[in-house]
Amino acid sequence: MGSALTTIGLPVALGIIMLGLGLSLRVGDFTRIAKHPRAVFIALVCQLLILPALCFGLVLAFNLPPVLAVGMMMLAASPGGSTANLYSHLFRGDVALNISLTALNSVIAVFTLPLITNLAIAYFMPGGDTLGLQLSKTIEVFAIVLLPVALGMFVRWQWPAFADSMDKPVRVASVVILIVVITGAIVSNLDMLLENLGQLALITVLFCLLSLSVGFFVPRFFKVGRTQAIASSFEIGIHNATLAIVIAQTVLGNIELSLPAAVYGVLMFFVALAFGFGLRAAHRRADAAEDAARSNTASDAAQPSGGAAGPV
Repeated sequence: MGSALTTIGLPVALGIIMLGLGLSLRVGDFTRIAKHPRAVFIALVCQLLILPALCFGLVLAFNLPPVLAVGMMMLAASPGGSTANLYSHLFRGDVALNISLTALNSVIAVFTLPLITNLAIAYFMPGGDTLGLQLSKTIEVFAIVLLPVALGMFVRWQWPAFADSMDKPVRVASVVILIVVITGAIVSNLDMLLENLGQLALITVLFCLLSLSVGFFVPRFFKVGRTQAIASSFEIGIHNATLAIVIAQTVLGNIELSLPAAVYGVLMFFVALAFGFGLRAAHRRADAAEDAARSNTASDAAQPSGGAAGPV
């Protein structure tokens, strides 16, 4: 990738995305977490513990090269992306919970992403200490992730009307810039991407499906409401791949490390869309079966009871 795209374009794109997130956040989005403590706790356990463990198992099963294995683990440690809110709205999830989870995960990721990345490097690339996220680079991650969010929240607090008016333009600008930058990145590194696409496509699709499934079915197993489970599913399944790409390329200076996130960042939208329609179809079938059972019960209750002797 060209140095301008790597050092300027990607951080700017991520900064605008995180600024847009901040413009949509209020302090109440953090305090709202107390309204659904079980849903939030289970989602965080899925995000911080189950997903990295599943990703580690997939990486071993697919026997990925070390640098791609670390890239996958970095992706697993990335928080949910703001696009999760859109998918949650589309498939009738609890969007307010999505916003709260995104806010909380973005803060937690400042600490967990460097930790998981360093553990992955220690396991898959022993001796690659220079590639790790040491304190100075962790502070850089903090600046990349939280400063634009904090700025956006400050703008919303001071000038709420301006924040509302800027919300849509910032979202559009972030999408446009991101598409331009990612397209340029793909063109610049097309040979490298095509060379690794075969071994990354299947594992990223499987990981996306597992992420979405864990995010939905684990909360449902623990009796979390359906709308909250849908929010959790998309929050966990739609990772902030841009963050993983920026850290890999600008903080760690390794293009190959960003390939899993780049492939995932494209494929996850299609996988998440199919998963959402699958959930909707399953819910409709369940509703139809319940209506049929209710109708049969009512019909049976309306039948006259037998046993009375007829006239001779």
